[in-house]
Amino acid sequence: MHAMLSTAPGGPETLEWTEGPTPEPKKGEVRIAVKAAGVNFPDTLIIRDLYQMKPPRPFAPGGEVSGIVEAVGEGVTTLIEGDRVLAMTGFGGFTTHLCTAATACVKIPDGMPFDEAACFIFTYGTSHYALKDRGELKSGETLLILGAAGGVGAAAIELGKATGAKVIAAVSSQDKADFCRDLGADETIIYPRDMDRDAQKALSGEIKKAAGPDGVHVAYDAVGGDYAEPVIRSMAWGGRFLVVGFPAGIPAIPLNLTLLKSCQIVGVFWGASIYKDPAGHAQNIKDLFDMYGKGLVKPRISASFSMQDAAQALALIADRKVRGKVVLTNP
Repeated sequence: MHAMLSTAPGGPETLEWTEGPTPEPKKGEVRIAVKAAGVNFPDTLIIRDLYQMKPPRPFAPGGEVSGIVEAVGEGVTTLIEGDRVLAMTGFGGFTTHLCTAATACVKIPDGMPFDEAACFIFTYGTSHYALKDRGELKSGETLLILGAAGGVGAAAIELGKATGAKVIAAVSSQDKADFCRDLGADETIIYPRDMDRDAQKALSGEIKKAAGPDGVHVAYDAVGGDYAEPVIRSMAWGGRFLVVGFPAGIPAIPLNLTLLKSCQIVGVFWGASIYKDPAGHAQNIKDLFDMYGKGLVKPRISASFSMQDAAQALALIADRKVRGKVVLTNP
């Protein structure tokens, strides 16, 4: 087997394509011949020791994979050799072969390509849990998405439209705005990369104009930093501000705004929710496959690299140049 290993904290350039023995599955595990691995923003953090999960080195980044079950460990009855699966692994996915718990695997439909399967659960799982369980988004409400052209943002656009919401996509460039329109966004807003107080006021005004007199019912913030406060100033009475990620930094929010709007700031930790509420997670996965089968959601893959070129894929993510998803593939 081969894997892209992190041997010391650092950027994508520190990863090493390394050969090692093919692992054997332990009790309760299966070995997957990895066909594709999704690339996500946490992968850029985990190799720098900036993520909440800090695996011992050497390790391969990569939290979601798809492939074929190649070997089955003792006690596994839910999967057999030859099954097509996706798996949420946390890390270890940038490899050719991977052993993981059978319970972390989900069989994928015959018509679902491996690249789409590897780009499905992390983004759609996060956004479905955020909008359905944490934001309680309803048909007819207004949804604003910061960072709407990224993986979770693009998923949120599709899920928001499937729910029947009015979707406002906020992004940093015109080409990203065009991408979001193609996904179904009703309105788009382009915000500047440098956000001073004047820019914050201007952004808040644009959001209020796009949202209408009621304001934003649910805000999906996958950006953070100085972009969060203008959104909260634009919230509807009783609105829900979803905290999803902080690529622009952790925001400092004047809490008096939540009082004036009688709105909520709601954390979204999808990874932990899987273990806290496995029944709810199973239902959400069923929802997502149902929507995929109906054509309501479909991963938008904007770039594909070989597994050995993982550093290029991670650099693309870190530079916030991605529209939709990036995937790594093995032959």
